[in-house]
Amino acid sequence: MDRSVVTRRTGLQFPNQLSYPAWERIGKQISLICDSSSWWLGDWLIYGEQAYTDRYRMAIEQTSLDYQTLRNYAWVARRFSLSRRRDKLSFAHHAEVAALSEEDQDLWLRRAEHFGWSRNRLRRELRGSARIAAAGEARQVEEGNGEPRKRARAARAAGPDGDVQLTYSQEQLERWKLAASLQNSDLVNWMVEALESIAQEVIGQKQPVG
Repeated sequence: MDRSVVTRRTGLQFPNQLSYPAWERIGKQISLICDSSSWWLGDWLIYGEQAYTDRYRMAIEQTSLDYQTLRNYAWVARRFSLSRRRDKLSFAHHAEVAALSEEDQDLWLRRAEHFGWSRNRLRRELRGSARIAAAGEARQVEEGNGEPRKRARAARAAGPDGDVQLTYSQEQLERWKLAASLQNSDLVNWMVEALESIAQEVIGQKQPVG
């Protein structure tokens, strides 16, 4: 931080005269500190959970930190080892792709860094990719020409007309979770809405014209 600026817990005190380059540099420094603090807090919580299993919650309660926010930071931090975190991208960029496999994380972060995407631009690109992938998979199922895929997991969802059983891979689950989060929805509601949308599209295509 520029020595002419006095830092206080509740604000910054600027001198009467400050050059534009100095003011701009201070802004970049503040932005860097804010972004780094998300990683720092996530790593701090992870260490506390591992080293002080019976005391770390007490330490959090004695600070002004929100536990759920810290857990979100820690979740992202766990998804990226230090060697995989990209200095040129923000914590928010990493959070956008945290639910993906490591291969897909690296792919999207590499694209974001190469093209200079903002966090919002990355989110839009992910959302578009998720829609295309979901439509493609639905079309394969409809046409019956999809490649056999290894099924890894199964789940049941109770409904008014009985249980519905799903068999899916971990990669599929991560992709569905990402798509749901991008639409600010929980996984179950997103799946129902997606299936309903596809059903209406398929039925509409099969309806006779005129």
